[in-house]
Amino acid sequence: MKRHLIQAVLLSTLFAAAGHGFAADKKKKSAQDVYRASVVSSGNDDLDAALQASSEMISLQDTTETGPFALAGRVRSDYGRLKDALDSFGYYEGKVKISLKRPDGVSSPPALQIDGQAAELSSWLGALPKKETVAVRISAAPGPEYHIGTIEIADPEGHPMKLSSPEEKAFGLYSGDSANSANILKASGDLMQEYEDEGRPLAEVQTPVAWLRPETRTLDLHFVASPGPVARIGEITLEGLEKTNVQFIRHRLTIASGERYSPGRIEAARQDLAALGIFASVSIRKADKLAADGTIPLTITFREGKSRTVGAEAAYSTDLGGRLGANWTHNNIFGRAETLRLTALVTGVGGSAQQGLGYDIYADLMKPDFSGRRQTFSIRVEGLRQLFYSYHQTALLARAGITRIISRRWKVSYGGQWIQESVRQFGDTRSYTLLSAPLSANYDSTDLKSPLDAATHGARVSIGITPMESLGHSTAFFAIMQATASTYLDLSKIGLSRPGRSVIAVRGTVGTIQGASTYDIPPDQRLYAGGSATVRGFRYQGVGPQFGDTKYAIGGTALDAGTFEFRQRIGKSFGMTTFADAGQVGSDGMPFHGKLRVGAGGGVRYYTPIGPVRVDVAVPLNRQHRGDKWELYIGLGETF
Repeated sequence: MKRHLIQAVLLSTLFAAAGHGFAADKKKKSAQDVYRASVVSSGNDDLDAALQASSEMISLQDTTETGPFALAGRVRSDYGRLKDALDSFGYYEGKVKISLKRPDGVSSPPALQIDGQAAELSSWLGALPKKETVAVRISAAPGPEYHIGTIEIADPEGHPMKLSSPEEKAFGLYSGDSANSANILKASGDLMQEYEDEGRPLAEVQTPVAWLRPETRTLDLHFVASPGPVARIGEITLEGLEKTNVQFIRHRLTIASGERYSPGRIEAARQDLAALGIFASVSIRKADKLAADGTIPLTITFREGKSRTVGAEAAYSTDLGGRLGANWTHNNIFGRAETLRLTALVTGVGGSAQQGLGYDIYADLMKPDFSGRRQTFSIRVEGLRQLFYSYHQTALLARAGITRIISRRWKVSYGGQWIQESVRQFGDTRSYTLLSAPLSANYDSTDLKSPLDAATHGARVSIGITPMESLGHSTAFFAIMQATASTYLDLSKIGLSRPGRSVIAVRGTVGTIQGASTYDIPPDQRLYAGGSATVRGFRYQGVGPQFGDTKYAIGGTALDAGTFEFRQRIGKSFGMTTFADAGQVGSDGMPFHGKLRVGAGGGVRYYTPIGPVRVDVAVPLNRQHRGDKWELYIGLGETF
């Protein structure tokens, strides 16, 4: 009978992590490779991955050059590591073989392939000609699989324990299961999690002790568990707040003293505080023992982020040209997570839809928890100049609004906006004063951490209505209504790819303006199509009614557009996409009227930690204007 701690069974898991650490720190060799090591397939991909991660020869083969004696030492050391990997999968009678072959075809002696005595192997390697590479092959014969025998769970005093039905279900380990260390560790962790979910902050499940029984090819397990008492949250202490208002944070907290201890609710509270965006880190730790009143104190530690940051913005497409600028942000400006951002951009740097340089300068102030913890108040003051072929616009605008989170996936926005502008179209310059009250609702089930991440499932829906009064050259009241929906299908759901590798994305947009005719509506408020948001391949605002055979778009009172896109990941960092867009603009206020225009194209992606860098090329399939030939789009994040 052999007795050992289960940690020994799990060494392959530990070495897997160590292997990743080596890989992160390795250096490029300055000399020719002395050896190249690889794992021969055993038919079990998970086992092969564990063998590769456990091998010191593989993890260190791209570091500094290795001599014969050092290589022999690595071979000898690897036998124990690789055997532990086999043990962790329940193959306690498994055999490991490491064979070495010189370039002249001579293999290492068979005896060295089983136990790898360092002295004999070093001598054999010493005969290797200089600057020659040895091929190292690691193979394993798993042998019979061991299974779990008896399972005992006792308290620290050694008294047997009876698990409740939920605890037994969470534990999920039974006699006869495979003696796989990952399953054993998972059972231990799941039982611990169940205890904590029951409100037991001091619960403990020790690493099990295992007895190997070769005669029955079983592994007997003994767990020691201490559930501890059910407790409520006690005093909550905040540490590390220097610039942030303490009362603001306490009001923001979604947990409170007196409620039952719950790791899930505590973690949700931590994530909610981190989502404010003003902290570099937020951590919550519980006390080591209960307070005198039987509660468990909590300490929340904050590390505040930088108050001021400077950033750059850049984008390019052949229709809108280049967009370059910088922004300055002050986070937590008044100590309650308010954000002030100042942005200055030069726009229209070349572009088939532009007639000159423009600018966009604006200041944004955002205040979370405005009159309620699920509401954000925002103000923008903006000055802009745009010289499109469709119209030239110089404007000053101010808007204020509230965004309210209704649920995890729904939010609504409402507010007011004032615009004073001068617009020139077809040689006629008019001034307008516009008052509006935008209202929108948004749904998002893609569950992404960042809007720049590529969606692989779920849907997004945006519905908006903007009642607007136009004063100035002529007075008109009208309402702009628009809806956009997109959905994403991961082809792994129907068994055609691996998760996240092949995705079909579909988008549809429909819009209408009611209450006024086209020429009573200011040109910048009319509906246009063409460009990355609707029909790629056509220049921005290049789809719809035109002023003769020119680039001058009139705009309309109805819009519809649709997109079909296929996205394919290639390797770790690259991807490609193909797409087709179609859309039309009408002037009778009814969507699905007008001349349908179709564009198609493709692109490449380079995936970075902050999102994919996108480069797309599209062509019009039925040109509206002889100048429409092709368009290039470069940006960060997917188009939709």
